Amino acid sequence: MPLPKAELHLHIEGTLEPELAFELAARNGVRLPYADTEELRKAYLFDDLQSFLDLYYSLMAVLRTEDDFEALAEAYLARAAAQGVRHAEIFFDPQAHTARGVPIGTVVEGLGRALDRSQERHGISTRLILCFLRDQSAESALETLEAARPYLHRIVGIGLDSAEVGHPPAKFREVYAVADSLGLRKVAHAGEEGPPSYITEALDVLGVERVDHGLRALEDPSLVARLVRDRIPLTLCPLSNVRLRAVSELSAHPLRRMMDAGLLCTVNSDDPAYFGGYVGDTFDAVGKALGLSSEDLRVLARNSFLAAFLEGEEGVREGYLAEVEAYEFPTPPLP
Repeated sequence: MPLPKAELHLHIEGTLEPELAFELAARNGVRLPYADTEELRKAYLFDDLQSFLDLYYSLMAVLRTEDDFEALAEAYLARAAAQGVRHAEIFFDPQAHTARGVPIGTVVEGLGRALDRSQERHGISTRLILCFLRDQSAESALETLEAARPYLHRIVGIGLDSAEVGHPPAKFREVYAVADSLGLRKVAHAGEEGPPSYITEALDVLGVERVDHGLRALEDPSLVARLVRDRIPLTLCPLSNVRLRAVSELSAHPLRRMMDAGLLCTVNSDDPAYFGGYVGDTFDAVGKALGLSSEDLRVLARNSFLAAFLEGEEGVREGYLAEVEAYEFPTPPLP
């Protein structure tokens, strides 16, 4: 049995495996420019964030109906459950779909079908977080939030993703203020490719409660001190960082140094279909590459539940934390 954990940085569109992409393409009459799933999987190799995003958005063409989004979420939840996920906070990018003529209601209701039965079917509680594309205009973000109003009962918070450099958090000051007035939780990608100042700006201008990535925080000691003092969680994605060249190799990832500095780090898969592993795979990979002990991994699992948006449900967080504390790691085989 895998270590119980929460996943807090997961783009549902990034769970689109080649097999499902071809299945949905056939269902919807979409022609993919790849001969088969193997050729498509080979295309899941990237030079940088932008080259990844180009493929990522082009493949979304296969997602058309509520059934498609339900199938996408169901496939992720089944894989996540097998890797020990007990709670998942799932990002989605409505602008990437509305730009293709797919209404936001189709996306939310389709995902919602799978999420509504996730606890019963997979033992996973879920939250849905609407993300704005930061390389789109602030006006587009406001329009998207307005379009989402009929579905806010399904949405716990907002986030900010896509190409970071040149699109500072302050660009989205107004939409975050509106979201705050609606009682939505607030997170944002910052400090993945962008500088540490983007993390500070996300905290000060957007009022985020959690920083997605935050990889470059270590470059600013005063920022590290603030993040430690205020217990601001970071949702790190080590496999993603390596695949997108933010880190040269997994053994060079700063996760260990960040933990040693007292930062509240969590480990997540980001876009697992594209980056070579789901969250359980990621725990295994960083444990091996960074020499993390069983207790280090327990800390990361504990942090994931401490950082989750589980307020308002009596005893749920405590129950998950108790599962983490009670977990017995497998005894390694004798040499």
